[in-house]
Amino acid sequence: MSFQHPVITLEPGKRSGKPCIRGMRITVYDVLSCLASGTTKEQLVEDFPELTAADIQACLSYDS
Repeated sequence: MSFQHPVITLEPGKRSGKPCIRGMRITVYDVLSCLASGTTKEQLVEDFPELTAADIQACLSYDS
């Protein structure tokens, strides 16, 4: 079973089927954990240049 969202994707063989950003190996949980620990959105984009502000916003509004 495969779930598709414009930004959040679920693939059974990737990261144990956890929701990821645009098919990358960065999970919604990874992003939310960083934000919860005090990392700013700007720092996240700097640390992970493949992420966009829209990706981060999608994580914040993702409802499993």
